[in-house]
Amino acid sequence: MAEEKQINNPLHGKTLEFILKQLVWHYGWPELGALIKIACFNNDPSLKSSLTFLRKTEWARKKVEKLYLNTFH
Repeated sequence: MAEEKQINNPLHGKTLEFILKQLVWHYGWPELGALIKIACFNNDPSLKSSLTFLRKTEWARKKVEKLYLNTFH
């Protein structure tokens, strides 16, 4: 049953790292920081620090996932 739910999930199989790399490639850090106002995107941004923050902070991760879906789907 859980397997069926995942078929319709456009994020299924995509890691947070993949999603963030795609957004950084598409927007760049400055625009990404303007779209999602979190410090790790605006103050000396790096993939590592951003992933650490997003993995611990559900509300921020949800914003990143939503932006990814709105951008690429």
